[in-house]
Parts: sequence; C-alpha cells; structure tokens
Amino acid sequence: MLLNALPLLAPLILLAAAFAPRHMQEVDARKGAWIAEIATLATIAVAVLSALVLIITGGGDSFLLGLFGIGFSVRLDVVSVVMLLLVTFIGWVVVRYARTYLDGEPRHDSFTFWLLATLSVVLLLVQSGNVVQFVFAWVATSMCLHQLLVFYPQRDAAQRAARKKFVLARIGDFALVGAAILLTICYGTTQISAMLAGAASGQGGGWTQGAAALIALAAILKSAQFPLHGWLTEVMEAPTPVSALLHAGVVNAGGFALIRFADVMLLAPLVLAILVIIGGFTALFAGLVMLTQPTVKASLAWSTIAQMGFMILQCGLALFPLALLHIVAHSAYKAHAFLSAGGAVEGVAAIRRPGPVAVPDLRAVTRAFVVALGIYAVIYAIIGFTLDIGGKSPQAVALGAILIFGVAYLLAQGFADEAPKALTQRTAAYAALATVSYLLLQRASEWLTAGALPATPPAGALEWALIILALLSFALVAVAQATLPLWSYHPAAQGLRVHLSNGFYINAVSDRLLGGWIKTTNKKEAAQ
Repeated sequence: MLLNALPLLAPLILLAAAFAPRHMQEVDARKGAWIAEIATLATIAVAVLSALVLIITGGGDSFLLGLFGIGFSVRLDVVSVVMLLLVTFIGWVVVRYARTYLDGEPRHDSFTFWLLATLSVVLLLVQSGNVVQFVFAWVATSMCLHQLLVFYPQRDAAQRAARKKFVLARIGDFALVGAAILLTICYGTTQISAMLAGAASGQGGGWTQGAAALIALAAILKSAQFPLHGWLTEVMEAPTPVSALLHAGVVNAGGFALIRFADVMLLAPLVLAILVIIGGFTALFAGLVMLTQPTVKASLAWSTIAQMGFMILQCGLALFPLALLHIVAHSAYKAHAFLSAGGAVEGVAAIRRPGPVAVPDLRAVTRAFVVALGIYAVIYAIIGFTLDIGGKSPQAVALGAILIFGVAYLLAQGFADEAPKALTQRTAAYAALATVSYLLLQRASEWLTAGALPATPPAGALEWALIILALLSFALVAVAQATLPLWSYHPAAQGLRVHLSNGFYINAVSDRLLGGWIKTTNKKEAAQ
C-alpha cells in the first residue's frame, strides 16, 4: 500500500520546482525554466517506477493522506499508470519547448510557474483514489489553465476566449461536484474503487444514473462538444505551448472522467446513447468545418474538437479501452502537430506544386468503399479469430468500419482512371495495414485494461440503432469528402463552404449569450 502512493511524488516534484525559484536568490527566469525541465524529467522517472510497481505488486489503492475520506490517495491501476506516463511525457515536451519559446519574455517566470502548477494538478487528477481529490484536481486544472490562457493581457481575443471557457468550466465543475455527492451518498464512501465495485455489481439505482448524467455533462463541457465548442477554437492567441498542453492534455480530461467511472456509466444506457449522438455529431460537424479553415492552428483546433467527439462516441458505445487508446494516440499526435506547426508550414511552402491530381468519379469511390470494407472483413476474419477477437462486440466492429471509411478515401484516389497502377497498389496496402493495426491495437488495449475497465456489454435494440445511425452518418460524410472535387465548384457548394468555415455561426450565438452574461456581470461589479 505504501508503494502504491509513489505517484504522489510526481505532483510534489513539480510544485517544488514551481515555488523554489521564487524563494531562491540569483535564480532568474532562464534558470527557473531549466529547473522546470529537470523536474518534468524526474516525474517521468516516477511514472516509470509506478508502472514497475503495478507490474510487480498488481497495484491497488494507497493509504489516505487525510481524514474522513477527504484527502489525497492514489488508485494505482493500468488506467492511472498509462495517463501518468502520458502526462509526464507530454509535460516534459511542452516545458522543454516553452523554455526556448518564451526566452526573454517579461513574465517568463510566471508562465513557468503556472505551467508546472497545471501539470501537477493534472497528475493529481489522473491518479485520484477518491472523488474529493478528483473534484479538487478537476477544478484546480481549470483554474491554473485559465492563468495560462490570459498570459497576454493585451490580447482581447485571448481574454474573451478565456472568459467564455471560465463560465462553461464552472458549469462543468458544479456538475461534477453534484455527481460526487450522489455517488458518495449512494455507496457510503468517497473511495473510487469501492464505488466502481458497487456499480459493477449492479448497485446504485436512480442515484447512480443521476451521477452518470452529471459526469457526462461535465465531460461534454470539458471536451468542447457541440454546441459549446467555440471556446476551444478561440484560444489560439495564447502562447503555442499552452495550445499544445490544452489540446494534447487538458481537453482529454472529459474522456478520462468517463473512462475512470466506466462502471457507473454502464448503469445509465440512456446517458451513453446521448453521448453517442453528441459525440458522433460533433466529430462529423467539426471534421467538415476543419476542411474549410484557412490557417493551420484553426484547422488543428477543429481537429481536436472532432477527435474529442470521436472519443466521446467511443465512450458512449462502451468501448472504454479503445477510448483510452484514443487519448494516448491523439495527445502524442496533437502535441507534435502544434509544436511543429511553424516548421510544417515552411516545409509545405518549399514544396514545388504537384502535377495533375487524379480525381475519382462516383464509380471509383463506390468501388473504393466496397474494396476497403472487403479488406476489413477478410482481415478481421483471419486475424480476428487468431487473436480471439472474432466474436467481439458489434460496437468494436462498427468502430473499425468507421475508421476504414477514412482509408476508403485514399483508395478512391488510387482507383481513379488517371491514377497509376503503383498508386492503386499502395493505397490498397495502406487499407490492409490500417485494418491490421486497428485489430492489433484493439486487442492490445483490451488485454492491457482487462480487470481495470469493464468489458463492452452485449448490444441491445438501442445500441444497434445507434450503431447503424453512426455507420450511415460517417459513411455519408466519407463519400461526400471522397467526391468533393466533383461537386465543390457548384454555386450551392460554394455557399455551403462559407457557412461551414464559420461553423454555421453556432459560436456567434454562444458569444452573444455568454457575452451578454459577462457584460451584465461586469456592470454589476462596477456598480458595487
């Protein structure tokens, strides 16, 4: 039990590195940034040691550093260790980048302080052993991040976006507090493992379903889901390291909450169905808007919203191991994408214009989708049964088919009449590789989280309806994207593009509502 508390060292190291320069003589901002980088490397070592402890001892709950169920404790399992490794690594990358990116800035030391504070509370969140700590870390993460978002006080757009996020975050905080209270009343404990054990045995009733609904609401707000997604597209005025930290880490907290309380969520099928609808629609909507954005950072922001929607969709389908895998993959990709965005733009600008591009017609697109799904079915039948995943849930099979729709877009380019044979062969190989990779990663995630996350329950009538709806929706959008060159020059399509690039003005509506609330609040404060 004592070794299970090892992860608590990670946030303590970061907090020590944050406060130490403020009480040490002759330590300027540059030296403080060096201390911060060394501290993040130390947290990676703590995460690795925690993983070894889990492998050797099997993990479990640590002692409670507090009284009456209130305090700090660690739930050491596969989920927390994976997140510890992820957060510490991404944190080190961001801190190292920020050390040179902000070198010479007047408030570099303040930025480093709040960056380390944000990382420390995120680490507290992912290792939480009780709901009191979970709620505290959830709220503290938002508060610390707010200080980073308003780092440039002279940038009005950044200030406005931060205020909008602040309002929505407080709604999510209240929802999570309500969920924690309901779960504590229902199970008579603040210990998360005891709550999950009770939920896994079917205990809870209406209290638990209410808690699941509130957790879902908090996750939707934290993960920037439609229609309250606008704030995530407006925080580009903050320093680039903040964008990387937000998009690669903090925004994933909503999905992590759903994964951590997976057993509770399974007791509320209607809540899961709502998550499927909201997450699926957000993924489709944001994915289409992303294609119309003129700047790299705006495209990456909409990409994050779409990816978070897909993660919420996975949680709604009760594919929690795959949702955890999605968090890891998206975080690593998005941190790299933001931190290398400038170099990528320069690289693309240096590339010579390509020659004629093969444009697939509707027949080629249809053939591409049929071949892609055929490859998926054959490989699933061969490898699936070999790895003992042939009889897995229809939810996982459908998710794989949705991913294959993206590969079908590549195949369509290869099946175009003007496409060379080598391109056709290469895109077919990509389709086979994507299918094999998905099946292997699916099996690996399920094997790794066995015992820590619940298995996907059998699909009922509601689940089948949602699966079919998701398949049809994603297939329709994939076909529209693949045939884009055929209809994009139509006048109606040009008008649609304008509306899409503005996100159908949903963000403007929320700006008016929240902006009016903020102005009213400011007037009251001024009057007082």
